[in-house]
Amino acid sequence: MDDLLQEFIAETRETLDAIAGEIVLWESNPTDRARLDAIFRFVHTVKGSCGFLDLPRLGRLAHAAEDVLSAVRDGTRLPDTALVNAVLAIVDRIGELTEAIAAGVPLDDTTEDLLIAALAEDAAPVAPAAVGPQTRTANRSVRLAVDLLDQMMAGMSDMVLARNELARRLRDQPIDPRVEGALERLSLTVGEMRDTITRTRMQRIETLFSAIPRMVRDAAAPLGKAVTLDIEGADVELDREMIELLRDPLVHIIRNAVDHGIELPADRRSAGKRENGRLLVLARQTGNQIVLEVTDDGRGIDVDRLVAKAIAAGRRTEQQAAAMTEAERLALVFEAGLSSRDVVTELSGRGVGMDVVRANIEQIGGRIALKNRPGAGLTIELQVPLTLSIIPTIIVGVGDQRFALPRQSIEEIVALRGQAVRIDALGDASVATVRGRRLPMITLGRVLGIEASEPTALVIVATREGDYALGIDAVLDTEELVVKPVPPAIMATGVYAGQTLPDSGLPLLLLDGTGLAAAAGLRFAPLAIASEEEEIVEEKGIVALLFDDLDGQRRALPLAAVDRVETVCASAIRRTGGRLHLSLEGGVIPLVAMAVPPATGQVTLLRLTDGFGELGYAIDDAHEIVTLPLAVAPARGRPGIAGVVMVAGEQVELVDAHALFAGELAAPGSGPLCLLQCDESGWMETFLRPMLEASGYRCATRLAEGDRIAVTLAMDDDADRVDRSHPVVLLRRQPGLSGEPGVYRYDRAALIAAVAAGMEVAA
Repeated sequence: MDDLLQEFIAETRETLDAIAGEIVLWESNPTDRARLDAIFRFVHTVKGSCGFLDLPRLGRLAHAAEDVLSAVRDGTRLPDTALVNAVLAIVDRIGELTEAIAAGVPLDDTTEDLLIAALAEDAAPVAPAAVGPQTRTANRSVRLAVDLLDQMMAGMSDMVLARNELARRLRDQPIDPRVEGALERLSLTVGEMRDTITRTRMQRIETLFSAIPRMVRDAAAPLGKAVTLDIEGADVELDREMIELLRDPLVHIIRNAVDHGIELPADRRSAGKRENGRLLVLARQTGNQIVLEVTDDGRGIDVDRLVAKAIAAGRRTEQQAAAMTEAERLALVFEAGLSSRDVVTELSGRGVGMDVVRANIEQIGGRIALKNRPGAGLTIELQVPLTLSIIPTIIVGVGDQRFALPRQSIEEIVALRGQAVRIDALGDASVATVRGRRLPMITLGRVLGIEASEPTALVIVATREGDYALGIDAVLDTEELVVKPVPPAIMATGVYAGQTLPDSGLPLLLLDGTGLAAAAGLRFAPLAIASEEEEIVEEKGIVALLFDDLDGQRRALPLAAVDRVETVCASAIRRTGGRLHLSLEGGVIPLVAMAVPPATGQVTLLRLTDGFGELGYAIDDAHEIVTLPLAVAPARGRPGIAGVVMVAGEQVELVDAHALFAGELAAPGSGPLCLLQCDESGWMETFLRPMLEASGYRCATRLAEGDRIAVTLAMDDDADRVDRSHPVVLLRRQPGLSGEPGVYRYDRAALIAAVAAGMEVAA
């Protein structure tokens, strides 16, 4: 095979992987001229190359497809389903002929006339044939043999290690400028070679994702299902060999999601879902790991049915099944020959697939995890290593141990000194405030069980779920390291991403930032995502700080109002100006206390803020952060208390944050429903709602069926989007002059009076 023909086959293979997906996406948006042009350029290039290389059959097919696409570009032909099916069939045939040419085997041409005839505008519509994975020849080359790339990469890794060791040894010797200059030139050359070889070995994962749109379409159409596909992270790069090893497991997972997970449109309507199922395929890099997630919004896994089938098949006894944890029950899906499906289809139901997927992933040093949401969908997460990679790292120390952190996961490193960084204890948790930014904090030594002194620096680690501060003893060095997979027993801990050998010659473990957060028990707030047709209607209770007050009562205060927890000297508290004040940082702030503060010693203080003002709240001890239930029993005759909630089986008083900042205590009243027109600040939920509910009013941020609004409360800068069909009370953020519209939000008497006046108008 001459070089030109081999180059044509390689280029056509690469383009074919992407073009079928482009055609499917073009079908969903026929006005996308850029996508149409890309498809046209492909068939035009194939036609031109076939004429030069004397491939008449390929040229005839490409020419027919080009004519039809040209008519669509000119506006004389509309791209309907029949046309898309016919073009897809032509593209499939081009792929089959290309592989036949590569293998040097003949291919029957009896169907090609029918394929070309199907492109005609008056052709009878035909169902698209299901396309399975094409069998390619065993020529594992992309301009360069993969084995040769492996040898180059291994040699490059040895060169990096040798350079690092040479640099370490020279640092221990008297410095010779000539040797130092030669080492610098060598390091520069090694770095350039490393980058070049790494780029030849790495490939964007979009080559793996490009066939997914066609795969989903072909799987869903025969089943009468409609599936909306979203793909994220196609620009993530992965080793070429790893991409090929992931291809078959990904096909299994996606076909199962379409056939097994996503319901029929009628069933989805009955379940209150949209008719179109949603499938998300996502890739991201974390440390030396690539994470692939496939998420559907289908029915999830029926774990009870799976256990019943395992018992019926003799895999488990009823006693064994009863003793299984939820994770063990869910893991039954990986057992060969076991499926929760009763009906066998072409795609799934034979119990073959997930066991193969897990075996293939574990064979390459990866892991697979399931996140099941019965009735709401399933997420399958694959974690695979980058097999061999050279990445920039930060070497950190804790106790007498050293570890590496990937530099791309680090936002910054700050020393624990000065006023730019502050660490506060909230119960058993710690919060670091870095230049006004509040982050959850964990200590590396505590997570890994290493005895260490108090941290001297913070590493701000960025993960997909959220950012956090990692306390370390010292930053030792920055180094580019060759990272390789670690044994499965170490990977099972979840906190390591690989192992490496720095220039010191002592092996190092590479830490996984996401795994550290999980091991420390950090739980980042998930982002709620809704489609245009859906709205999030579930309301959750507010997050609050649980504490013991000075009068011995267990109370809670909205965490959004707490800036920090600290201790102050009792001598700094004085009653002046008719109330308690606290001398703090050269100034004076108001102080609230439910009992007389101690006259000597230390006092625990909550420093509260609403974003504009600040005050102190003296307490006995802070316990933990909790999420309060929605059900709040109104307090009667308890000034400053918004209500009573149940936390871990105990009655807890909820402090009225609005009363604290208003400087007043109100008696409870009664009244109908108030609609809160909330903005992004959360002030109404945190401050206004408890005050109104303590006064006897019902409050809501959205209406349920049958609700009747008596009055709406909104900030004055949101006045333009308020429904004026019922009374409205506008709140000003700052005090104003007499006669200005609205009520100052902390003028409690005026606010209650305005709400009451609105009730009278509504009546």
